[in-house]
Amino acid sequence: MNLAATLRSYHAIAIEPYRDTIDCAVAAEVSRRRRDLAEGGADGLLRGLAPLMRWRPPLLEVDYDIDRDLHLGGRGLLLIPSYFCRRVPVALADPGLPPTLVYPIDCHSHWQASRTESLVALLGATRATVLAAIDGGATTTQLAERVATSPASVSRHTRVLRDAGLIETHRHGTAVLHMMTPLGRNLLTAGR
Repeated sequence: MNLAATLRSYHAIAIEPYRDTIDCAVAAEVSRRRRDLAEGGADGLLRGLAPLMRWRPPLLEVDYDIDRDLHLGGRGLLLIPSYFCRRVPVALADPGLPPTLVYPIDCHSHWQASRTESLVALLGATRATVLAAIDGGATTTQLAERVATSPASVSRHTRVLRDAGLIETHRHGTAVLHMMTPLGRNLLTAGR
């Protein structure tokens, strides 16, 4: 068996069955970063990448395995969220290509701090936590991890939140991506 055939076999076993989950996780991350950009411009986008990176204009500081500087020279920076990147971002510095930073998807975002006591009083503890955990978008599996409950419990809570107009749900193959609606965002931020 040659290397290409081995890689195809590995992909079919280890990656392809999880493709919908991976696509949903990346879509949720892209949605979150678009929102950061829309609400806060480039500053908001770059500040939203904390704690992986620290935006101290005009420097973006990234913890990296080796000490080096990457000067953009007006070329911009391509940010690529990765489901498989772990621990620290990876800079691709081919001078013939745009500067690129591949960064790990934040599986444990700032949702926990978003849940307030007034929201808990209105929705109940678990449902309020589920709503806060959806911030930026999440799959049912991601929500179950974030909230430390079963996917079945998450499905019941997301059904109620969707029926109330606080979230919307989009199917990507076998995976389901939950996104907050403007009403849900207003409810979440009003209690802060």
